[in-house]
Amino acid sequence: MVFSSMTFLMFFLPITLLLYFLNERIRWRNGILLVASLLFYAWGEPVLILLMLVSVGVNYVCALGIERSASAKTMQKIWLIVGASASMIFLLYFKYGAFFVNSAADLLSLSAHVAEKKLPIGISFYTFQVLTYTVDVYRGKAKAQKNPARLLLYVSCFPQLIAGPIVQYADVADMLNARSSTPVGFSEGARRFAVGLAKKVLIANICGAAVEALHPADSAVTMSVLGAWYAAGMYTLQIYFDFSAYSDMAIGLGKIFGFTYKENFNYPYISGSVSEFWRRWHISLGSFFRDYVYIPLGGNRGTAARTVLNLMIVWSLTGMWHGASWNFILWGAYYGLLIVAERFVIGRKRWERIPYAVRLPLVLLLTVWGWVLFYHTNLLLGIRQLSAMAGIALTEQGVTLATLSDPLALAVVRKYSVFPLIAMTACLPIVPLFRKRFSGQWTEVVSYAAATVLLLLSLIFLIGQSYNPFIYFRF
Repeated sequence: MVFSSMTFLMFFLPITLLLYFLNERIRWRNGILLVASLLFYAWGEPVLILLMLVSVGVNYVCALGIERSASAKTMQKIWLIVGASASMIFLLYFKYGAFFVNSAADLLSLSAHVAEKKLPIGISFYTFQVLTYTVDVYRGKAKAQKNPARLLLYVSCFPQLIAGPIVQYADVADMLNARSSTPVGFSEGARRFAVGLAKKVLIANICGAAVEALHPADSAVTMSVLGAWYAAGMYTLQIYFDFSAYSDMAIGLGKIFGFTYKENFNYPYISGSVSEFWRRWHISLGSFFRDYVYIPLGGNRGTAARTVLNLMIVWSLTGMWHGASWNFILWGAYYGLLIVAERFVIGRKRWERIPYAVRLPLVLLLTVWGWVLFYHTNLLLGIRQLSAMAGIALTEQGVTLATLSDPLALAVVRKYSVFPLIAMTACLPIVPLFRKRFSGQWTEVVSYAAATVLLLLSLIFLIGQSYNPFIYFRF
């Protein structure tokens, strides 16, 4: 089930809200939200939900073991390893098992290959959340949850279950025990949800249709320069509005139910450096790798060589987190190299002295190139598109100049007309600037009126659109 489906909007969410607000006791509200969350996940994964239940159950026991072994550090580490292994073993088996085996077979020129397993939806997100719980208990950052139902609610809570943001246990531990759902919180959450739904339905889905139209099914077809650039630009817009839309809806739903989730996006396409881009993009993932990988490795406390190694490890893992495919690994390494170059080759101070008007388009260009690599799980197709963007056509016959345009690209550009300009404008922090400039009651009235219009338009568009899941569901 997805947030942008009529089943969710017309049936699941209204019924859940009705049952939730008919009860005032936190125990009952947690129970209703837990049952709703398990039904939400089981809607698409009726059997694979058992993996999540096992992972949560093992880590529940391990966290209690860690807390009860406070005087025995060795025993605490054993409990931590058992809990982390129980979480990671499913992720490694389903997401990376076939990739590792097949890559090794190709390297050794063996004919033995295994089929890829069906990937449980959202396994990367809920696995990381379970890990943060056990690690936080081990570090003394949080107390072990005595109520297994509350721990399961933390992991399975449907607003952020499938595609984040990755919520660290310490941030919501108190909210599991006591929280308030106020009319103001409900209205603000509903407004945020409506904005997210509009970003998904009115922008991301339309960008996605253009991207699909420009990528031919025949891998032998060479893209024109116009087609390659237009497809890259539309995917750059699609992935931002698609993923940030889910985060908006998750944060909005969380606020409705009394949870406060941290922001996951902060207008990343206005960044003046690659490092800044990653402080604004998928913030919860960056925070996870910083707190649970980069800092434990030593961070930037050692030599420059050690810092470079730590950065490359983190970014290689970031790439692998997104998928078991070489393009994701290269994409992660690509950003690792860019950040290393920015910090140690150019230097932050020297980079910041370059005018923002120069830095902004350069960072955007690097980002667009990165998204092309991210999009193509077939590396050859990704290289062909990047080559076409540079005016070079790679064909089976050899290397030639790419055509500037083609009938398909021209037709797609005409069809979507000024839409990309509208989408690019929506990437800018216009709303925060407007709120800052015109604060007051009328600003709020306009804001809620606009959200209502966006909600109605989204529902109208949904009726005519086919099923279009969120991009990050596959991670």
